[in-house]
Amino acid sequence: MTLMMLERIQQWIKAGGPMPVCQTLGMSVTSVESGLARCRLEADARHFNPFGTVHGGILGDLADLAMGMAFMSTLEPSQALATIELKINFVRPARVGPLMAEARVVHRGRTTGLIECSILNAEAKLVARASSTCMVVEDERAQVWQTQIATEESPE
Repeated sequence: MTLMMLERIQQWIKAGGPMPVCQTLGMSVTSVESGLARCRLEADARHFNPFGTVHGGILGDLADLAMGMAFMSTLEPSQALATIELKINFVRPARVGPLMAEARVVHRGRTTGLIECSILNAEAKLVARASSTCMVVEDERAQVWQTQIATEESPE
């Protein structure tokens, strides 16, 4: 666990969301520990497909957020991440109401990691199960990300 990265994620949570997509879709990161993240989406009609259920892409976004946060909590301050693969299985339709995603890092190697995520509805029934492979980034892309963090943290 990298305490600095975990502290950064917790600052994002207090600020209301770690990235603009959270505000766009109404997602939030509710908790992050080392290798574990929980996220929430209050599903409503804006998330629906033509059949009146939550669009699969929205569920994919929720799973991707949770898995990314779980993996991010394992990074060193000089590292970033890239999702290189994401798979999701839809178990049952989701409708209006809270959806909770819990993601856990199953394997953390030197350059990649495997993360799994379950999305549950308000009745604690499984809606979707996802897995992801993330790559540790240590090149200029990580430097750009670190510059962005420094800019956000600089006094105004």
